[in-house]
Amino acid sequence: MVVGGVILVAAVAVIFLLLGTPSKDKAAKRAQQISHAVTEKKGPKGSKSDPAAARRRKVEEQLRLQEAQHAAKKKISLEQMIEQAGFDFEPKHFYIASAVSAVVGLVVGFISGQNLIVLALMVLAFGLGLPRWFLGFMRKRRLKKFLDSFSQAIDVIVRGVKTGLPVNDCLKLIASESPPPVGEEFHLLSEGIRVGMTMQQSLERMHSRVPLPEVQFFATVLIIQQKTGGNLGEALGNLSEVLRGRKSMEGKVKALSAEAKASAWILGLMPFIVAGLVSVMEPEYLKPLFTTTPGKLILAGCAFWMSIGTFIMSRMVQIKV
Repeated sequence: MVVGGVILVAAVAVIFLLLGTPSKDKAAKRAQQISHAVTEKKGPKGSKSDPAAARRRKVEEQLRLQEAQHAAKKKISLEQMIEQAGFDFEPKHFYIASAVSAVVGLVVGFISGQNLIVLALMVLAFGLGLPRWFLGFMRKRRLKKFLDSFSQAIDVIVRGVKTGLPVNDCLKLIASESPPPVGEEFHLLSEGIRVGMTMQQSLERMHSRVPLPEVQFFATVLIIQQKTGGNLGEALGNLSEVLRGRKSMEGKVKALSAEAKASAWILGLMPFIVAGLVSVMEPEYLKPLFTTTPGKLILAGCAFWMSIGTFIMSRMVQIKV
């Protein structure tokens, strides 16, 4: 019944989308035709007499362009992951390290006397899972460290612009004074501008190295200010306040979800702790689980259901701000 209900809801949603999309497209085309007719009636005189509307159109076009460019770059390659993790080795070195790790897993499984299925699983875990996990862990760690100091770097630009310093000098000041990885990224940004790259190209490369929404906001503000003008200090000041508010909200979320995380850890570790204590007090009690076929099937089922429960609990306590 539940599966049938889910399928029914999904079918209704698909039909709604299929039927609703053409009407939205027609409405958008009709609105576009009306806007073109209005602009044609106004003529060049109306466009010149309304600079605020022209600047608003430029900003909207730039925002649409930024969204399209970032939507096309959602897929992350291995080379980009290595760069985002802060390493400078080539992908072939990563594959070599993965092969070495797989050999280590094979040796460990062979020495411990595992069967062929367990050996194959250990090779996969050591060769594919462990290196990817380590790379993802270092990437998340570096991005979090960057985000912790990013708002302070924006404050430096705001104070520098208000005192009359050019934006490039503010970027160089951040590169020399801020701790890594913020200092490293702003150094690459200022060096790219110094060798002849445009501000937009340098900011796009920075966003590819640090794929955070905050960096995208920062790049959008600078690019729009460069093309359309405006008060850069005020815009970056508002962005800094938003970043500090997001950070404060993340701290509140962590405090509120700390109890749930502790419960998840306790429930996840309890079976292993109990099994270890029972093995110490009565070594022969749990041997049938590892030596008989029904016992191995029970262990496989327990591992499967524990994995599902751990995954569900981990997703429940992860709240994105």
